[in-house]
Amino acid sequence: MMRLLSLLLPLSFFCLQSRAQQPRGAARQLAATRTAATLKIDGDLDEAAWKTAPAADRFVEWRPNAGQPEDSTHRTEIYLLYDNTSVYVGGFCYEKARDTISTELVGRDVIGVNDYVGIIFDTYNDKINGFGFYVTPLGEQFDAKYSSTLEEDPSWNAVWHSETKLHKNGWSFEMRIPYSALRFSSSQLQTWGLNITRRRNKSGRQYMWSPVDLKNTNFMAQSGTWTGILDVKAPVRLQFSPYFSAYANHFPSKGTDQKSTTGSVNGGMDLKYGISDAFTLDMTLVPDFGQVQSDNQVLNLSPFEVRYNENRPFFTEGTELFSKGNLFYSRRIGGQPLHYGDVSNRLAPGERILKNPQESKLINATKISGRTKKGLGIGFFNAITKEMEATVEDGNKQVRKLTTNPLVNYNILVLDQTMKNNSSVSFINTNVLRDGSDYDANVSAALFDINNKKNRYNWNGKFAVSRLSDVGGKPSTGYSHQVGFRKTSGNLLFNLQQEIADAKYDINDMGILFNNNYMDHYFWTGYRWLKPKKFYNRIQLNYNATYSRRFQPGDYQIFYTNVNANIQFKNLWWAGVFVGRNASGNDFYEPRTAGRYFRTPGSWRYNVWFESNSAKKYYASAGYFFAKPELFKGRIHELSVQHRYRFSDRFSLSHDMTAGPVKNEAGFYRLKDDAILFSRRNRLTMENIMRVKYSFNNKSGITFRARHYWSKVSPQELFSLANDGKLMAYAPNGVTIENRNINYFNIDAIYTVQFAPGSFINVVWKNAIYHADEAVRDKYFRNFGRTIEAPQNNNLSIKVLYFLDYLDFKKGRKKQVS
Repeated sequence: MMRLLSLLLPLSFFCLQSRAQQPRGAARQLAATRTAATLKIDGDLDEAAWKTAPAADRFVEWRPNAGQPEDSTHRTEIYLLYDNTSVYVGGFCYEKARDTISTELVGRDVIGVNDYVGIIFDTYNDKINGFGFYVTPLGEQFDAKYSSTLEEDPSWNAVWHSETKLHKNGWSFEMRIPYSALRFSSSQLQTWGLNITRRRNKSGRQYMWSPVDLKNTNFMAQSGTWTGILDVKAPVRLQFSPYFSAYANHFPSKGTDQKSTTGSVNGGMDLKYGISDAFTLDMTLVPDFGQVQSDNQVLNLSPFEVRYNENRPFFTEGTELFSKGNLFYSRRIGGQPLHYGDVSNRLAPGERILKNPQESKLINATKISGRTKKGLGIGFFNAITKEMEATVEDGNKQVRKLTTNPLVNYNILVLDQTMKNNSSVSFINTNVLRDGSDYDANVSAALFDINNKKNRYNWNGKFAVSRLSDVGGKPSTGYSHQVGFRKTSGNLLFNLQQEIADAKYDINDMGILFNNNYMDHYFWTGYRWLKPKKFYNRIQLNYNATYSRRFQPGDYQIFYTNVNANIQFKNLWWAGVFVGRNASGNDFYEPRTAGRYFRTPGSWRYNVWFESNSAKKYYASAGYFFAKPELFKGRIHELSVQHRYRFSDRFSLSHDMTAGPVKNEAGFYRLKDDAILFSRRNRLTMENIMRVKYSFNNKSGITFRARHYWSKVSPQELFSLANDGKLMAYAPNGVTIENRNINYFNIDAIYTVQFAPGSFINVVWKNAIYHADEAVRDKYFRNFGRTIEAPQNNNLSIKVLYFLDYLDFKKGRKKQVS
């Protein structure tokens, strides 16, 4: 179901296309042309200077008919110029008629159903680093940064200028990309790597200017070149983004001594500085993340924590180096205080909790990252969170503070050396230093990713060591490794992998690991039919198998396997099917007690899904999953439906729905004296997400997102867990069987306007409701009504972010002096 969603990332077509074969072709060249003319960026290529530049044309189809020359009726003509301050790109994308152009106003850094043109620069021509700048027919921008290993960062943002115009026979565009948005050397004569791509969404076709053989996964190494760039100098890259924000929050107070309405005013700044032509410093001072999208909270019945998405911009942009080895889970920074859950146990008789913050306050964060000419990537990350305290009060109104989190410093160091054949070796260290008596944590990992000369086979691995300074009065050191061998090109692919972690391996102070003490073996193979035929564009058939044991003492955990297939039809619909088998196993975590395990039942699993053509006004996708656990004759169902209607380029409405009824499921209930209690339970989970989008133009718009999550759990009977992992009948013996009915409701409504390049005003209304009771017999709408009537937290905020470039400031000063 995620295949189409991946198109929402600007460069994800590189990953999709890597499944298609391309004919080999020589990399193309384009001569650079300097201009002294003043170009007006208005979308019309009517200045005489454009006629002096050679055309980048004769594009080659990338998919689905790999290698086919672009048809003249929808040909692409692109021109590049440069001067002392900027690169200029202009072009015309021909079409048979206006209605064959796919357009939608969706906001910056979102593709939607749009056609687009993208310019990809490898400014060092080192086949390693890349910068992409993309524009849609309605003038919306998106940009991305990526490397030779196909690690892309679509959250990377630069400030540049573009305009477009629609015509009867196509659309035209102009871009001005200032040198401050790029990194390059100051050599007198330069050659840059260059490629250009175009998507025509209604036809499902994508094109490249310089042909790319995607059997070689390093598409950067196959770029064309822009030659003869003379006397351009890297400017001072110093940019500031100060912000001002104001918040008003209302939540009905239960006490007369507490206010229902509170407010705050905040200010801070982001800074970006080019330390050299290769390295950049990013810093956020007194950050404010109050306007980010609300988390999709759920009822968690598992023994593991819920992993939430990162929505804070500073922690999503430019972090590709820090994700090496999966040791960095950025939600740890500013997350729940270490001793948040201990406060109730530290109360004196008669005391009550007045305040216990659920998140640590971030003071500042800094990133330094870049890559040298010889391919050495260096990343340094540092963040500091302040000491957090809970406030408690006794019966005499005496107030005292309890420390829930000390002052904490988080830092990461990454070294990543790229080598020939798209290979690399890396080292990463994460370190958490806590003030006071709380323990510190350190994790180090060495990684390798080696391809053979033809990029057909890959060897990869990771060797990691964790060390906690004080666990039970002494240090604790853990070890983990992962090694794998893959075939990465051709129609037949495979992946064989082993991963081991011992019982002391722990990365959870800065990363996330649900459990340790395992030895897993994984095998995957797939066969692809990539050449379009009469009724399909491509088909893929896959087989997966995973076998898991505990590392110590080596006892069996689980084995599961599945076969799945997917197909894209000529009408650009997708469909897929999945059949899998989970063998019975041993779950050492569900009992919540060390040394005990639960004998999990075997089950068959099935899934079918489809997606319609996303370029149409109405788009729909649906999937149905069904499983049959053999214990208690259980039944697990999950139906998911997504659909969207575009009323116009400006206005669209979408709805996502998931419904998951489960009958006769076995799961942990509670601990009672020396007994571990399980229940045979029925449960129902439903989630509805409604989105409304209206764009006034390509600089401003409104988005509205409402999410209601409902989960109810009804235990039918109780069992005790025997030493052999089986369940035995259990008389209630004073234990009350309790139902659970949980609701989360959130609204995120955002009005945003870009009033200057890189500068925004955001007005945000957020509404949050949490409602819990035991009313499991209520139907959906009755339950929803009770939820809406519950106390609500309403938050209204305004934030102004202004972009300042030192070069513009310097230019303004010169004008004043003159």
